[in-house]
Amino acid sequence: MTRGGRTKNKDEAERRCIVSRETAPRTGLIRFVVSPDGLVVPDLAEKLPGRGLWLTADRSVVEEAIKKKAFAKAARRDVTVPGNLAELLENALAERVVNHISMARKAGHAVAGFEKVKSWLAEGRARVLLQASDGSERGKGKLWTPEGGRWFGHLTSSELGLAFGRESVIHSALAAGGLATRVVEDATKLAGFRRIDGGNTASGKDKTTI
Repeated sequence: MTRGGRTKNKDEAERRCIVSRETAPRTGLIRFVVSPDGLVVPDLAEKLPGRGLWLTADRSVVEEAIKKKAFAKAARRDVTVPGNLAELLENALAERVVNHISMARKAGHAVAGFEKVKSWLAEGRARVLLQASDGSERGKGKLWTPEGGRWFGHLTSSELGLAFGRESVIHSALAAGGLATRVVEDATKLAGFRRIDGGNTASGKDKTTI
């Protein structure tokens, strides 16, 4: 059982953050490894060999880790940490989210455009609503978070556009499935590096994990 009383499954394995020293579900942390030459390398896919060093997916935690030399202490050796690590992580996470959405689109599990998204929401097909951070707040407020689903607004219109092969996209939605789960996991981590003032601009604020 987790501390919240839920039954854990294999996807909710916990890891300890090297800064806070608190354990949390793996999906909310970022794994790092130290290369043979001592460079701290983010392992967003969690596939690189070596002992994993875990950090809570949050810009302030990453900056604190650099300031307090947490990587060197956890690795028990001298390491080199990129000074712009937080920025590198933000860009890499955004790229992963865009790539996952693009894959979902090619599989027929994602749509873009206000009317198509609204239709998917009304039909109950949408499980994740994504809206551009630089889109009109009035326009975004006319759509709603899928019941039991998620909303994210941390990609720009040009980034969402890349996922759909367009110059820009304001509204998009994903159907349930493995790709949606990947988007949710990486978009949640990205949210720790891109704060959106005011929170969810879509109607309803259901944050249930799919």
